[in-house]
Amino acid sequence: MKIDKKLIQELVNNLKEFDLTELEYQEGQTKIKVSKAKSGIEQVKTSSVVSPNKSVLKSSDEGEGIRVKSPIIGTAYLSPEPGAKKFVEVGDKIKKGQTVMIVEAMKTMNHVPSTSDGEIKKILVEDGQPVEFGQTLVLLK
Repeated sequence: MKIDKKLIQELVNNLKEFDLTELEYQEGQTKIKVSKAKSGIEQVKTSSVVSPNKSVLKSSDEGEGIRVKSPIIGTAYLSPEPGAKKFVEVGDKIKKGQTVMIVEAMKTMNHVPSTSDGEIKKILVEDGQPVEFGQTLVLLK
């Protein structure tokens, strides 16, 4: 895959011009996501999506309840480090803002907070599983 530097620069310029923190562009199998960190440093992530696993997205969205979704594309981890106790288990009562898991992207660990108070009904991802932006990670009762 050849990287279109002109297009990436144009996306970065659009971030600045429209005062955005994140911008995503997709054409065919190529997806480019440009985001700006709080410190003002631009981060550019380019990836080629060969065959999105739609069955994962579909199965993760099944069921009733409050959904806690992934804020970014990355790798989901259910505990703070290998071998440690999981952040949450099925049946746990949690509060809004409590960390339910971590999604690692570009060597940065991003804590995923609960969107509301509730009880863990189902954890829809495995430890170390790749996740998509907007994919449901946890269902709450």
